[in-house]
Amino acid sequence: MEISLWIAVALVFYTYFGYALVAWVWAKTKSIITKPEQLKDFEPEVTLVVPAYNEAPILQGKIENCLSLDYPADKLRIIFITDGSTDNAAEILAAYPQIQHLHSPARGGKSLAENRAMQHVQTPFVIFTDCNSYLNKEAVTEMAKHYQDPQVGAVSGEKKVMAMETSPGAGEGLYWKYESFLKRCDSDIYSLMGAAGELVSFRTALYEPLERDTILDDFVQSLRIVEKGFKVVYEPAAFATEAPSTSIAEEMKRKVRICAGGWQSMVRLSSLLNPFRQPVVTFLYVSHRVLRWSLAPLMLALLLPLNLAIAWQEGNFYSILLALQVAFYFMSWLGWQAETRGRKSKLLLVPLYFTMMNVAVFAGFFRFMRNSQPAAWEKAERAVISTSSART
Repeated sequence: MEISLWIAVALVFYTYFGYALVAWVWAKTKSIITKPEQLKDFEPEVTLVVPAYNEAPILQGKIENCLSLDYPADKLRIIFITDGSTDNAAEILAAYPQIQHLHSPARGGKSLAENRAMQHVQTPFVIFTDCNSYLNKEAVTEMAKHYQDPQVGAVSGEKKVMAMETSPGAGEGLYWKYESFLKRCDSDIYSLMGAAGELVSFRTALYEPLERDTILDDFVQSLRIVEKGFKVVYEPAAFATEAPSTSIAEEMKRKVRICAGGWQSMVRLSSLLNPFRQPVVTFLYVSHRVLRWSLAPLMLALLLPLNLAIAWQEGNFYSILLALQVAFYFMSWLGWQAETRGRKSKLLLVPLYFTMMNVAVFAGFFRFMRNSQPAAWEKAERAVISTSSART
């Protein structure tokens, strides 16, 4: 049992801390050996696609944000697709003839909407962005420049979550700072392991229509491009800002959906698990994604009973380790109670969010096994931010 416990400890430690250290050292070493190439200005024709399902309350702000992007107007096409929406989006978009509006009364989910939008994309590059995310003015320019490298098949921007004191879901921002660090390292080593749907671009020729039940469209699409031997670059100078979830329950709902999509993605991207095809990709993919969605949560679940059994027999150090585990999860419970009551505690934020993420993996797994996570889902509620706030 002691061996099993320490294997579990080692795997959890590597997943959440060890890999970050390995990736940082690897990326730093590579940057010293190989100096990054300075990219020249590059302004090809680009299409910006915005899927918007019943987003009328924030549609005006998103339109203004898109039209304010610092990119030649004659080289930037903008498409809003509102399939399935029952709001007055059509009336709002009608005031902007420079924007192409696509609409179908049937709701098939984001993946199908993106597939349909791609039938109208005639530019060599396409950018997808969520309606509730606001882009910085240089976003398109910063993403487009990477396509001067023929090996770059996709470019992902950075997701920024605004810190809002009134939002119980603001812990999401802390997670994304850590995640952004890992993404920079992955990209510097070889390629990003999955793009963020808030802001991602592709070579149009490499886009593959997604299955209608795809949950994590951005993740699957970008890694299928990696499967083909292309790279996905991370560009933090292009970013999408959004508000955190309005409550911890809403954030949990979003996490469960992502984890269900993670299990679906691991099945559909099984070729990336073969180290003989792309060994570096397999290492990055397993270390950054697969362990976090599979073995690490399982090891965490086993740690407590294993520790309890050993502490009962051995005592000493194992009793201290057990007490630390119990204290950590008790802090998580206190954090949940505080968040549900609208009270914030920075001390409880890390244990709460960490525990919530791992519980969501199990809930997501059961949804995946039952095939009960629809692609067209009830989106999590988020706080509303203004375009001026997003730019700061």
